[in-house]
Amino acid sequence: MRKLGFLLVLASLSLLAACGSSGGGSNTSSTVTSVSVSCSPSTVSSGQTSQCSATVTGTGNFSSAVTWTANNNATISSTGLLTAPTVSSATTVTVTATSTQDATKSGTASVTVNPITAGANVAPIIVDAGPDPANFTSANVAFVTVTVCVPGSTTQCQTIDHVQVDTGSSGLRIISSVLTISLPPENDSGGNPLDECLVFADGFVWGPVATADITVAGETASAVPVQIMIPASSLPPVPPTCSSQNPTGGSGNEGGSVDAFGANALIGVGLFQQDCGPYCVTNSTNPYFYYGCTSSGCTPTTATLAQQVPNPAALFATDNNGVLVQLESVPDGGLATANGFLIFGIGTQSNNGLGGATVYPVPDSGNNAGDFITTFTGSSGVPESYPQSFVDSGSNGYFFLDSATTGIPTCSGQLSAWYCPTTSPDNLTASNQGQSVSGPLGSQISVSFSIENTNNLFSGSNSAFSTLGGVNSGAFDWGLSFFYGRNVFTAIENMSTPGGTGPYFAY
Repeated sequence: MRKLGFLLVLASLSLLAACGSSGGGSNTSSTVTSVSVSCSPSTVSSGQTSQCSATVTGTGNFSSAVTWTANNNATISSTGLLTAPTVSSATTVTVTATSTQDATKSGTASVTVNPITAGANVAPIIVDAGPDPANFTSANVAFVTVTVCVPGSTTQCQTIDHVQVDTGSSGLRIISSVLTISLPPENDSGGNPLDECLVFADGFVWGPVATADITVAGETASAVPVQIMIPASSLPPVPPTCSSQNPTGGSGNEGGSVDAFGANALIGVGLFQQDCGPYCVTNSTNPYFYYGCTSSGCTPTTATLAQQVPNPAALFATDNNGVLVQLESVPDGGLATANGFLIFGIGTQSNNGLGGATVYPVPDSGNNAGDFITTFTGSSGVPESYPQSFVDSGSNGYFFLDSATTGIPTCSGQLSAWYCPTTSPDNLTASNQGQSVSGPLGSQISVSFSIENTNNLFSGSNSAFSTLGGVNSGAFDWGLSFFYGRNVFTAIENMSTPGGTGPYFAY
């Protein structure tokens, strides 16, 4: 209606001019003649931001509006805020502003993106075939190197490579056969050795709790409880109350060997300060976590917060409010290896600012603790919300819903838990939203992702996949595939950050 009214006014003016009205018929046309772009700063590091601005010139009543684009996997907002990609070598990003009035007129500027160099709060990440590729090939697992020492010692130390980075759990856990130094055991309140049963989505790990000094990059946490994961054949034996917690379809005790676990160790740098928290301080009932062990066997027991296996990042002297995971972009089909960084702290140094990342708050208690809401339209054609969804670098793909819900076929045989879409890649869209114990928080924000046929991905020699996906009924697990080409932040509960108090995810 407004456009029609505007045309009627013009028609009236033309009629007046034809009748000899004074003022002559002025030319109301407009033209865009050029667009120029500048970005400041013009040199940034991986994941940092640069503010770009456009100057549009022209004649008449022209529009100064532009649309922004950037290459080399950089992202840029509608206001010209560029977020640099994660790169392993110096990379030039070209930023383009195109006139919305005349798409033939555009301008460009260049921003140099440098890789982040290792520093006190930066640990290099490698995604490769794992610690024992001759016998077992890891797929989509992010590894760092960690040093453990007998508390207070500078000589009784061991550096362990291929330690899996897990933003979905808390604590350092080491395969017993990998450990070459003797760490002092942790005891329960009765003076008996303390053991732990920790259940993952695909199995469980069992073994004693010991104490170590932990160093990652230049960050150190002293006298920290850690778990030593042992096979079922070792002592103490796995209690029935532990083995009975093996999830449906789970592989049982995964901590018996490097090949069974797929890593030499795991470092959990997730949302929570301890792996169990207040629940285990007062409860020794199902779900069972901690056990007091004697020669006659192991019995479920309570554990104080100080006795529990903690998130080591929360115990660093600085850079202790969360972590940032940066991984380079990975194309369809995957790469043999991928590189990135585990950066400690959020907003504590120039290399870990939130930039343009959106914060997604999650509850620290209740049925949806650590989860946000993902909404997805599946085969029914009706959007459905899944409030027990989360971001987790320790999961090696996108794990979401099931074939009946998504309409995506699964693979056959041993790969039946993975998706094998007939159209590959299958380009999908969902939306994510924060929540509290009371309900949704903030807006639903769209996120695009793609799934490729797993048979095709696994048929080659690649280890890093941005399009690997499988089933997870009733929820979205945004695993490592989601991390490639993004800055993904995990803020620790009760810790202050520029994005608010944790826990939250941000990307």
